[in-house]
Amino acid sequence: MKVFLVASALLGVGTIAGAQTNHAGHMNGMDHVMESPSPLSADTVLTEPGQGAFAALSEVVGVLEADPETDWSRVDLDGLRAHLVDMDRVVLKAHVETTQLTEGISALATGDPDTLASLRRMVPAHAAQLAMDHQWRVETADHSDGVELKVTSSDPQVAARIKGLGFFGLMATQDHHREHHLMMARGENAHAH
Repeated sequence: MKVFLVASALLGVGTIAGAQTNHAGHMNGMDHVMESPSPLSADTVLTEPGQGAFAALSEVVGVLEADPETDWSRVDLDGLRAHLVDMDRVVLKAHVETTQLTEGISALATGDPDTLASLRRMVPAHAAQLAMDHQWRVETADHSDGVELKVTSSDPQVAARIKGLGFFGLMATQDHHREHHLMMARGENAHAH
């Protein structure tokens, strides 16, 4: 049985390696020609076109190109990219000190100058979105060394949820990011929704 599993694993790795894209051709016209036939069926569709920010931009470009009403004179993909860089810095580079409160948390997010600038753009804007949910109270404060996010609730179950989410979970809470990104790309006021 072990020999069968090892052989299957090796065959699977060989198949995957054989299906990889030939990136040597990128210098000559950026062609994405496959070296060998793909073991995937013809109806298989990949859903991830690469790194997260690239994937988000790619998805937005696809939506804009498919929409005959797109006003290309207003499209701002550079602005969306800058926002995605901010998101990346906040998630990957911010240092957060969280204080547990009876009714929730207070989190002070700090970082290098670029990360601090991203926090100053992201935290207040997202706090305004969080505040639309009346199950909790949301406050932000700008300090010389960081940005504070305080979220509390008198409901013990909601307070427990706040503590469980923590700073990063609260920053990711509410499913408005995709709509927000599309509005930014279209050159619309993304914070008006």
